[in-house]
Amino acid sequence: QFEIYAYYCGIKRTDPTQARIKASVDGWCEINGLSDQQAARKIAEDQIDILIDVNGYTKDARTKVFALRPAPIAVNWFGFPGTMGSPYHHYIIADPVIIPEGHELYFSEKVVRLPCYQPNDRRRPVAQRPQRKDEGLPDDAVVYCCLNGMQKITPSVFQAWMRILAEVPNSVLWLLGGPAPTNARLHQLAQKHGIAENRLIFAGKKPNPEHLARYPLADVFLDTFPYGAHTTAADAMWMGVPVLTVPGRGFASRVCASVVRAAGAGDLICPTTDVYVTRA
Repeated sequence: QFEIYAYYCGIKRTDPTQARIKASVDGWCEINGLSDQQAARKIAEDQIDILIDVNGYTKDARTKVFALRPAPIAVNWFGFPGTMGSPYHHYIIADPVIIPEGHELYFSEKVVRLPCYQPNDRRRPVAQRPQRKDEGLPDDAVVYCCLNGMQKITPSVFQAWMRILAEVPNSVLWLLGGPAPTNARLHQLAQKHGIAENRLIFAGKKPNPEHLARYPLADVFLDTFPYGAHTTAADAMWMGVPVLTVPGRGFASRVCASVVRAAGAGDLICPTTDVYVTRA
């Protein structure tokens, strides 16, 4: 028999998801108000055997707590797409796609593989599906989308997208919007590639239930590279939208391929950019 304890260091607020997680664990402790030493002492007092780091080097991380080694075994999983490179993270959880056989030498942790690295929440609420006109999308066009953060758009990705739009005249590209000047620059870049600016449509940010509900308005999700979709890919597949991806060599560039393979759609994993464009 085992017990699960959660040590929360995220945004200080309550919501239904947090309440559900809190009710499902044997112990819950918010460590936002504790120093690293106090948090480590609490974990040690709880006699935790395996401490899992789901932050890594991300916002609100408490890496120093792991450096104090409050548990015999520390695991890097889910929050940070790569090695921690530390002497106090013993294992990293991955799968055969994210860290293929032979890539272990790139990780300070011992690699442990699951069939699929990324779990997904089957209980997330989804709002009522909108119509295309509600999002400013044409009813009669092929809608390609990429609702990744704009920071993942590279020149090579954008060029590939413009090739796709050029070859599919009755199509639009639906992107998650950024600041107005950034949106304007992308419109200008599209025009330089001979693509009318009205074929780039920007989605405003919405609460997750509404965001999930609008995914099926798209026909195909086009992944970015080398930093691909993670949760975004899972969201798209979960809502029934196929995801085309080009995996790279690193962890962050292979998560999308892992999700796509786990969904049974391995033919959407493209070996090259040219194949990605042709398949799209």
